[in-house]
Amino acid sequence: MKFSVNQKDLQNSLNYCQGVIEKRSTLAILSNVLLEAKDANLKITATDLDLIFIQNISNIEILEEGETTTSCSVMYDIVRKFNNEKKISFNLVSENKINLESDKSSFNLNCLKASEFPVTEANFRENEFILNSKKLLKLLNKCKFSVSNDETRHYLSGIFLHLTDSEDKKFLTAVATDSHRMAISKTLLSDEINFEPIILPKKTVFQLSSLLDDYDGDVKISNVKSKIKFEFNNSILISKLIDGKFPNYFQVIPKDNQKKLEIDLKLFLTSVDRVASVSLDKKDGVKFSLSKDLLNLSVNNINSGDGKESLNVKFDHELDISFNSRYLIDIASQLDGEKIEIFLKDTGLPALIKDPS
Repeated sequence: MKFSVNQKDLQNSLNYCQGVIEKRSTLAILSNVLLEAKDANLKITATDLDLIFIQNISNIEILEEGETTTSCSVMYDIVRKFNNEKKISFNLVSENKINLESDKSSFNLNCLKASEFPVTEANFRENEFILNSKKLLKLLNKCKFSVSNDETRHYLSGIFLHLTDSEDKKFLTAVATDSHRMAISKTLLSDEINFEPIILPKKTVFQLSSLLDDYDGDVKISNVKSKIKFEFNNSILISKLIDGKFPNYFQVIPKDNQKKLEIDLKLFLTSVDRVASVSLDKKDGVKFSLSKDLLNLSVNNINSGDGKESLNVKFDHELDISFNSRYLIDIASQLDGEKIEIFLKDTGLPALIKDPS
């Protein structure tokens, strides 16, 4: 196997591979990436057995086709330290050695045979649909901060994706909860699609988000039983799904929170952030003292001090209520409009926060 590839293209691919590969894998082959040079393409594959990432780098110079696997982290560390835009030449000198050269640098890396690499690409021809990448990214970003880290309730450690109806319109809806807070986001579908409800694992959500950050276009989504596949640009991400039943989240959405608080989003975000700065532990409560058209924010921490701030708001009642400041900042950071609406009922009861835009 002999080929040359552009440094920047290879670095970008390996960067995504790094996110997929488990750092402390018991199987040596899982620390490696599979390199396949064929038909002027370099195909790079990384997996942790639950998640498979495949990327094609096209129009590369191949002198000799072939395949092998080598350590992702070692190769990434070398490649990112080469000069940008330079060509890197690869040469498989023996079954267990690959040589990398660029400018006056030369490295020999250990290899494992490609036949040992555990990749199976299932047939995903059913249930295909197309979604714009920015719509999908928005859907995930507005929920992912609420995904649970609790290992014991595995069905909460992902985003629940399913179809919902409202006023004869179909939506792809995403929900995530850690049982303290819940985020629900929807995107309107222009076409009728066939999509079974699934729970997308946390790691997949974060990998997919970082891929979508750098891409603007269509994403082809298809799922079969326990797996889902995302195809876009020159990349493919295949993931196992979480096996379990997501709770009936409709039941916990507050139904009769009539006390509406309307605030300028930027002012609210910066005020909560400032007042919370006095607390070393961001889980400290930020207290809302509400009266007609006035919100007094305060944080009091025994170890570090206290902070207060007042905001002009739209509100017609009187109420005292406290929130975890981190939760408020997470939510407010994901809203798009100029305002934030908070629907309240009473001091000890949940609040419903909406993005009016």
